Amino acid sequence: MPEQITTYDGSLVLTTAKESPESFSKPLLHEEICDKDPTVIRGLLVKELDLGLERDELVIGIDPGQRIGLSVFYYGKEIDSSIFTSVDELVLHVVNILAELKAKRKIVKVGNGNMGIARKITEMLNLKFCSHFELEFVDERKTSLKIKNQNQRGKRDMMSAKYITQREGYRHHILPLSRTG
Repeated sequence: MPEQITTYDGSLVLTTAKESPESFSKPLLHEEICDKDPTVIRGLLVKELDLGLERDELVIGIDPGQRIGLSVFYYGKEIDSSIFTSVDELVLHVVNILAELKAKRKIVKVGNGNMGIARKITEMLNLKFCSHFELEFVDERKTSLKIKNQNQRGKRDMMSAKYITQREGYRHHILPLSRTG
């Protein structure tokens, strides 16, 4: 109940903006976040719970191919691991994450296994995301583990994307086209 918020001893409070107390020491989220993408919600929860994570960065790993693996780390915690079959759907999802989650550094790491798809992804990101981010093309050799029963629902592609987030590559600073002309 709204009158119990100030005495609540839990870790996080979810309430309406109208019922929110003016000053409150614990993390507080408003119900509007429920309309957001599940990845963004997980990111906001990780940030608000302040689990002692000091890396203020958003790292997105992409394993391009027929099935595109995606792994998203925010404040050092993996908040998304998924698979896409469409570059357009992937780019829309990534743009939403980049736009909604605040971080000092936003890094998109793309595996170099299929440079045709990798370039298409980066070009579309540059066109659709109107802010700067860092881009790395990462050597993805030995990121695909052998999984029994072939590639169960894209597990191998998602694991490859996770390994890509942990590798270093040549970094490009991407400025939005609105700034570069």
